[in-house]
Amino acid sequence: MAGRVEGKLALVTGAAQGLGAAHSRRLAEEGARVLCTDINGAGAQETAASINTTLGDGTAFALQHDVTDPLAWEAAIDAARDQLGGLNVLVNNAGIGVAGNIETCTFEDWQRCFSINVDSIFHGCQKALPLMREHAPGSIINISSIAGLIASDSMPAYNASKAAVWMLTKSIALHCAKRDMQIRCNSVHPTFVDTPILDGIGKNARVDKSILLDKLARQIPLKFVGEPDDIANAVVYLASDESRFMTGSEIKLDGGISAM
Repeated sequence: MAGRVEGKLALVTGAAQGLGAAHSRRLAEEGARVLCTDINGAGAQETAASINTTLGDGTAFALQHDVTDPLAWEAAIDAARDQLGGLNVLVNNAGIGVAGNIETCTFEDWQRCFSINVDSIFHGCQKALPLMREHAPGSIINISSIAGLIASDSMPAYNASKAAVWMLTKSIALHCAKRDMQIRCNSVHPTFVDTPILDGIGKNARVDKSILLDKLARQIPLKFVGEPDDIANAVVYLASDESRFMTGSEIKLDGGISAM
């Protein structure tokens, strides 16, 4: 089934590592041209260079991009127009986690979490839709989390921000559908995935990575932690015309946690 997104023009945020890098690579492998953006511009460039080494020059491009800045979004959309020739797939992947319960989480951390996880999607969709309309059909894919559907006592900022992504996705989907834009919008809700974020968690908890993975796996009915491609493959599906009848929906990639 190679070429599932042949000819698609995609922008992926948070593409320097982890899920964003995997989304970019899998989209490119299936035929898309990709603009990899990240506040870590050097990391985004590494992702694009790796893709081009494998798939040929001109497959991927890179841009330093602060997703919380509306003007930076305008520059990113301009880059998509200039380097890709347009835009019909937007993957809002950039995001952070914030520690602290309702008593210990600072308001500054709360605001930062919402700025990166939610405001970025507001700005991105608002700036991208005019160009996406010119290259419809299109697909907006917002990376939320199973934490946006299932709460925890220890991360109210993250829970609330990812829940906001879930509902914002539905509003955008209905807006596009009612105006016959031929642009779909869906959200993806992963649980634990083996990315550099887990490295940081293990380091902060002073726990060996293998022990952390085993601990997390025991919380998942399928008994294993996801790999980045487990999420990226869903992004390929949502970016492709295979999902043309799907909008305003969510894909839960949680190993069965939400079924309990």
